[in-house]
Amino acid sequence: MNQMTREARLLQTFATLADTLVDDYDLVELLQFLVDTCRDVLDMSAAGILLADARGQLEVVASTSEASMLVEMMQLSAQAGPCVESFRTGHAIAVPDIAASPPEWTQFRDSALSQGFGSVDALPLRLRDVTIGTLNLMRATVGPAPAEDVVAAQAFADVATIGILHERSLRESELITSQLQAALNSRVIIEQAKGVISQVRGIPIDEAFDLMREYARAHQMRLSLVASSLVERTLSL
Repeated sequence: MNQMTREARLLQTFATLADTLVDDYDLVELLQFLVDTCRDVLDMSAAGILLADARGQLEVVASTSEASMLVEMMQLSAQAGPCVESFRTGHAIAVPDIAASPPEWTQFRDSALSQGFGSVDALPLRLRDVTIGTLNLMRATVGPAPAEDVVAAQAFADVATIGILHERSLRESELITSQLQAALNSRVIIEQAKGVISQVRGIPIDEAFDLMREYARAHQMRLSLVASSLVERTLSL
């Protein structure tokens, strides 16, 4: 990707994220767009977003691959790893060499290494003193991520967080919780729909997800609606 294209994609990303401040939007699709952009524009191997549910428990809501989702799930299972630490502290956590992770992160380390990841950065989705989740950037190589990429990713996360909360963090906390829970519920249905497509079409899960997204965009439908239609068998791809 040449510099002009990279700068144009960065600006396009900010414009898309900013639309959440003034327009109706599909939260799951927005966050999927964010992780895809981090992978493609910032040259990450994979990226994922975890959001806290009504109980404050993290759940995977967007991921660029099954491999990165597995690593994130292992962290959640063990309640230990960079994304969990970032959520707890509200600070960015950099792990330039996953093999050298602390002993308490053993499950995360083993899972990440087995999936071919060498380093990771976990960035908080935070506004003031409210942290609602984390953005996780994974790389196949060992070493720190370029500083400008981390700055750009944190800026993406900040704008997305503002869009999600949209000035309701203090006055409409119940609505925020409902919105986040709806996104998490939608992701469950999307995972089921991916399985349906994969089984019917005989294709890998990642390809099934791409097919579902392409259909949603082509027909200008929300991803969550397409997923629920597939699960209910009122739609077939």
